[in-house]
Amino acid sequence: MKNTEDLLKELSQADNINDFLKDNEDSFADVTLSEYLTGVLEEKGLTKSEVIKASELSDIYAYQIFSGVKKPTRDKVLCIAFGMGLSVAETQQLLKSCGLPFLYAKHKRDSIILFAIGKNLSVIEANELLYNSDEATLG
Repeated sequence: MKNTEDLLKELSQADNINDFLKDNEDSFADVTLSEYLTGVLEEKGLTKSEVIKASELSDIYAYQIFSGVKKPTRDKVLCIAFGMGLSVAETQQLLKSCGLPFLYAKHKRDSIILFAIGKNLSVIEANELLYNSDEATLG
């Protein structure tokens, strides 16, 4: 499996997109959010129930996200990231795996969220920071 940099280099030199796609089909990310979250749970030794509780999401909705029934919004994914205790880099990777925008430090709200993640704050603490800064909370 090729890394992103190698794929970008090959893509920039490709004469035909179909040939590129065929030659690199084994290198494309083909993991569902459900599969990705399951992998993170296993890697971190977490259970769905403890992550859901820490994420402050409703049980039913969160279990639907984990099972792949629901496609969550960016804020819901961020709640899960808080619930899993992910680092900034891990949170950015989670957002990327969902096809959602990265947290961007030049946006005030995103900076507050990045700060909260970097300080290992809870969703509730992050929401307090957001609320006190007149920004929309995570939910």
